[in-house]
Amino acid sequence: MSVTTGAPAGGTVSKSQRAYAYLRERIEDGRFVPGYRLVLAQLAGELDMSVVPVREAIRRLEAEGLVTFERNVGAQVALLKETEYQHTMETLALVEGFATALSAPHLSAAQLDAARAVNERMHGCLADFDPHRFTELNLEFHAVLFEPCPNPHVLDLVRRGWRRMTVLRDSSFSFVPGRARESVAEHDRILDLVAALQAGTATATDVELAARRHRTATLDAVLAFQEQHRSHTQEK
Repeated sequence: MSVTTGAPAGGTVSKSQRAYAYLRERIEDGRFVPGYRLVLAQLAGELDMSVVPVREAIRRLEAEGLVTFERNVGAQVALLKETEYQHTMETLALVEGFATALSAPHLSAAQLDAARAVNERMHGCLADFDPHRFTELNLEFHAVLFEPCPNPHVLDLVRRGWRRMTVLRDSSFSFVPGRARESVAEHDRILDLVAALQAGTATATDVELAARRHRTATLDAVLAFQEQHRSHTQEK
């Protein structure tokens, strides 16, 4: 599952869509770092198109908070604010928790098996921990649970949150690797609750709260790490 927005299935990719995909990919993989200036003429030349579709793509990225525009400076990749990660995680906890609860009744046995298989692979990563691979599997796991969400507006908010996370931080687990083992255990708990909901022994609220607590637990671990690091730096 990819959270990158592309062209409609079976449709023709417009120049604006192509420029958007080009810019977003480079922002997400770090080639265009925060503060990087997006020069219209240069980008148009690289893409072999006029500046008009490039400008449209930049405006779209600006609306998503990935690009800022300043007078006498122009467009540039948004600088990261210290609170941006926290705000994104808090929002994602709410919307993804709700999306997971809405999806739960619609998940098939095959989808639940697929999610458990991904979580097993995550468990296998713990011995020789690779935070980047773990994060990729983490998205794959959660996508199984939130993608069937029947509310397209909620689903769009979840996808936006995950896209924002890829820009803000390559992997939270790089900072708090000990959180990974807890995360895998919480995944099992969420899957058990989904199965219980389908069996009539748990509620959608149970699923939503478990998914929400799972997200905020990672946030709390990262914030605790940052505070500890800040205190350690001040002591020096």
